[in-house]
Formats: sequence, C-alpha cells, structure tokens
Amino acid sequence: MSNERTQTEDGTVAWSWISYGLHLVVAVGAVLQGAQASVGLLLVALVIDQVKKHDAAGGWLASHFRWRIRTVLWVAVLYLVTAPLWLLLFPGWLAWGLISLWFLYRIVLGMVRMNRQQAMELPDVG
Repeated sequence: MSNERTQTEDGTVAWSWISYGLHLVVAVGAVLQGAQASVGLLLVALVIDQVKKHDAAGGWLASHFRWRIRTVLWVAVLYLVTAPLWLLLFPGWLAWGLISLWFLYRIVLGMVRMNRQQAMELPDVG
C-alpha cells in the first residue's frame, strides 16, 4: 500500500462536493424569487474553499477551489458595482438577475467538470 494520499482518500473531493452544494443552494436562491438562501451558506462554502485548497494543491482539483473562490469574489464585486442601479429599480433587477444567472452557470459548469474529474480551465494572465 502506497504512503501517498490521493485526493479521494483525504476527503478533499468530498469537501469540494460539499462546497459546490452550498454554492448551488445560494446560486439557485439568487435566481429564484422567494427562494433566497442565506449569505451565511456562501461564507461557509468560501471558508471551506480557503481552508481546503491547500490539500488539493498540484492536482486537478486545485483548479476547482480557485474557480469557486474567484466566482464568489467576482459576483460580490459585480453586485457592489451594480447596486446603485437599484435606484432605478428595473436596471438593478436586470443586472442582478444576469449576475445571478452567471453565478449559477459557473457553479453548474464546475460541478459537471468535477464529476468528469476534469480541471477547470483558467485563463493564463501575464
């Protein structure tokens, strides 16, 4: 028996699925009116990703932790930047609806690729 731990053995894959599940609940809640999920769930998922990303370092799963962290950060920035549009009601509703759909799309895409054990393709910057 090998001394090397696989990502499955040390629970990293399970933690990643838990995080995706929490993200999915929040993303669906953001898209569907009346199904608003707690921001607390998103914060729990973000903490899981921050704590466990080092366990996945060097493997295909590491890109999923980066993917989710970047998704949450981008969504937060986009919500903040478009918040003033709520003064005009419809533009704010439209902007946040599109952001929420994009958030849901990214989470579902990540789940599909993780189920296939594929890394997320992150653009090279630089």
